Amino acid sequence: MDVSPAALVHAVADMKRDQVTSEVQIQVLKKAQDIQSSSAMAMLNALPAALPLATDGALGTQVNALV
Repeated sequence: MDVSPAALVHAVADMKRDQVTSEVQIQVLKKAQDIQSSSAMAMLNALPAALPLATDGALGTQVNALV
């Protein structure tokens, strides 16, 4: 095992770089999830309100079926 000061400095620098890379990746993931959440909410809010059931006749009094 190499315990020279230069090897130690190199190892610490590599670990710090890897840590920063991981933090950036996590931030990108969180931003992507926020965008996806906003898009999903926008799509759900764009749906029309529930249609009322028919009050008479043989069809549409139990389930709304739009064709």
